Amino acid sequence: MTATHDGTDRTLMTIGQLARRSGVPVRTIRFWSDEGVLPETDRTAAGYRRYDAAAVARLDLVRTLRELGMGLDDVREVLLRRRRVGEVAAAHVRAIDERIRALRVQRAVCTLLARDGRDPAPRELRVMNDLARLSAEERQRMIDEFVAEAFAGTDPDAPGAGIASAMRTMPAELPDDPSTEQVEAWVELADLVADPDFRARVREMAVAGSEAPTPPPFDPAQVLEHAGAALREGVDPASPEAAAVLERIGVGETADRAALAATVDTFADRRVERYWTLLGRLNGWPERPPTVPAFEWFAAALLSRR
Repeated sequence: MTATHDGTDRTLMTIGQLARRSGVPVRTIRFWSDEGVLPETDRTAAGYRRYDAAAVARLDLVRTLRELGMGLDDVREVLLRRRRVGEVAAAHVRAIDERIRALRVQRAVCTLLARDGRDPAPRELRVMNDLARLSAEERQRMIDEFVAEAFAGTDPDAPGAGIASAMRTMPAELPDDPSTEQVEAWVELADLVADPDFRARVREMAVAGSEAPTPPPFDPAQVLEHAGAALREGVDPASPEAAAVLERIGVGETADRAALAATVDTFADRRVERYWTLLGRLNGWPERPPTVPAFEWFAAALLSRR
């Protein structure tokens, strides 16, 4: 028994006794004491730590907060009454949510690797590692930087520049609980936007779209309908039947067909269309059939009759 400053008695425990009473290992109690979150009441003449009964309640609180994953700095702030437990817990909930999101992505990446049953190429593995490591904000920044570089200096309100606005207003973001297919889409998308050739191609389209004075002198819907049907039926773009298709689209004999074909080639690109497909997959949009092959057929038919 030991007397307090007000004359009352209290029982002091050694660190071993406190460990047995609380179930917390001695080394942990010693560490928390050294860190200042569980200071000893006093020490014996030989330098051994001793704790009073209040230390048991304090130790229970420290252990609870630590088991919830809170750092010692947060625990110290609570014990010093500089922050309320609810405030610290709310911040910790946000941190846990971020960790859960990261684990879901990692799980999806591992599922993808296990499902394929093959060793991925080094570049593919690096992209997967980046995907699992980067936060949602960092992944979003990568897409934003690609769009900013591709459309730098162009007029987003110019005729034909809709692709710029679309890529800016519909960003790619991996869902909190991604499917394996969405992970595949993100891996491919990340690889795509990192490709210098793809960036240059999108830049070419952006500049051309920003500088285009008027819409093209043909209806894209007509191209999809008639050129698409010709493609499905196996019509040769150089055949007489193709000439009739061009007329149905609305391209007359006097049109500058070489210039029209060049315009089509500028804005019809399979990899850019793939970008939109992947973006749609990430955002859960309905999958649409490819349109570029119909425009490629249209350009080939135009060039065969210059």
